[in-house]
Parts: sequence; C-alpha cells; structure tokens
Amino acid sequence: MTEHRAHFDAEIVFVNGGGLSARDFRLDLPAAASGTPSEERILEEQFSEDRIAQLLIAHLGLALVQSVELSKLRIVEEQHRGSRGVPQSDTEGSTQPEAAAASPRRVVDLSHTIRAGLVTYPGLPAPTITPHLTREESRSHYAPGTEFAMDVLTMIGNTGTYLDSPFHRYEGGADLSGLELAELVGVRAEVLHLTDAASRGIPASVFYDRDVAGAAVLLHTGWDAHFGTPEYATGSPFLSEEGAQYLVEQGAAIVGIDSLNIDDTESGGTRPAHSLLLAAGIHVVEHLTDLGQLPARGARFTAVPPKVEGFGTFPVRAFAEL
Repeated sequence: MTEHRAHFDAEIVFVNGGGLSARDFRLDLPAAASGTPSEERILEEQFSEDRIAQLLIAHLGLALVQSVELSKLRIVEEQHRGSRGVPQSDTEGSTQPEAAAASPRRVVDLSHTIRAGLVTYPGLPAPTITPHLTREESRSHYAPGTEFAMDVLTMIGNTGTYLDSPFHRYEGGADLSGLELAELVGVRAEVLHLTDAASRGIPASVFYDRDVAGAAVLLHTGWDAHFGTPEYATGSPFLSEEGAQYLVEQGAAIVGIDSLNIDDTESGGTRPAHSLLLAAGIHVVEHLTDLGQLPARGARFTAVPPKVEGFGTFPVRAFAEL
C-alpha cells in the first residue's frame, strides 16, 4: 500500500488565548479506501482541510483549539514517519493492531552480508576466509559419498552489522558473554525515519513524542545506501550528545543506526554517544540496513551476538518481526 503525507502551513488559535504557527509541516495520512482493500489509495480530494486539521490536533495533542487555518496544502506520496492518531501500516497494506491478527508474521533482515574483503569501517581490516579442510580433503576422513567443508574466518569484531557491549568502551563493563538475551530478543522497536533530516546530528527533540523506555530505538537515516563505497566514510549522520543523554534518561534498551557510527567520527575523536549509552548499559547496533521497510511503531527487534568472553563487539544477524 502506498503511503501519503500532507504538507502545509498552519495557524492555530486557542479559545483561551495564544496560538501556534507551523511552516512546511508534514503529517501522515491514513489510507482512504477506494474499492477493495487491495486498491486503497489516498486522493487529495478525499481529505478536506477540516479532516487534516483534526489529524493535526490529534498528532500534537492540543486542547481548547478555537480554529485551525491551513495554507499551501498538498498531499504527496511519502513514507509515514509515525504521526500520532494515524494507524500505522506495514508494507503489506494492513494497519496495526489488526495486522497482527489478519496477516502472518513477516521478518525483515536488517543486516549487511559479510564476505571476504568487505570494508565496513575504513582503516579496519577486512575479513578473510581460508579453508581448514576442503571437501576434497575430507573424503579421506569419512564414508564414501560423505564430505564436509571447514573454513577459518578471520575478522575484527567491527565487521558488517555489529553490536557494541559496554566492554567495548569500558574495561569493567559487561562483555558479550554477560549480555541478557531478554534485552536483545523481540524488543519493542521505535523507528525514527530521518532520511530527510536537514542536519547530520540527530537531536533529542525527535524523540519527544515517542515512548522510548525499554525500546529499541532505530535511527533510519538512509546512509546504508552508501555502504561499501568511499562515500560511506564521510558526512554520515549520527546521534547528538543531547540525543544520547535523553535516551539514557528515558531508559532506552538498544539504540541502532544505519550509518558509519552512532557518533560523529569527524569531531576529533570524541565519542559522547558511545560513552553515555554504554555506561548506562544500553546496547549499540551500528551499520544496520533496510530500516525503511519498518513502520514507525509496532515491530519487534532482535540482535544477538555469540557468547564470547572477554570480547566487546561482534557481528549480529539483526532483524525485525512485523
């Protein structure tokens, strides 16, 4: 199902005085049925200014509104960002929570493929794969018709899509063997679609309308489109120090991003997001991909590394269940 959003300017007046002005505001629009559910689409004439004003008031949680005047209204085909008061739909066209009952579970892979020679982070060694026992050699060890391949994978923990445990940043922090599975499996996801953000640093304010306590906060910047290319290394989006501090205060469980690093790697070596999040026991997952397939709310996120003692970072098979 195609998703649409309304773009407009707004002037809001309250019955008890005061008002709000908005410029180039963007608001998710619910699907308007036209025929069968498979033919659902949104048409501009099906959404009056009054209807969009009602959605705006619900999204902002406003009370005692006297009037809403909209101007420069246009409706565009655009992925939903999670406006309050608008049922969120998955990519199969069903709304939640009805989708849980009507549609089978769908799993979205959020991990990059690891292969020999892959450059994840410029300057770090690429993985190598070498045979320990080839299929041909194994034939002399097993019954006729039985053969195996055994290979050796050599790589740094920071390869592909990986999870940082507190030990990665702090000597006394929990290593990979000390992580609780309950904090990594089926965690409620809050997905922030930020592909049209005007600046690289993601501020705390983008989280204010989300319930991030105990959630996997996934930052969809679209930077994964550059993964494996020279462009991936510079100019990538990151979580600001204020944003990290807010997520710590609110008790997020996991923070993931689809860019080069959760921190600004061009800041001269400071790593406030890593420092704040990992000190609070909040796991960091970097180099995610395909976050654009997830709804703003309603998915369950899983990212589990192997149980390695004395190790702080390792690739994960990250995925979301819808």
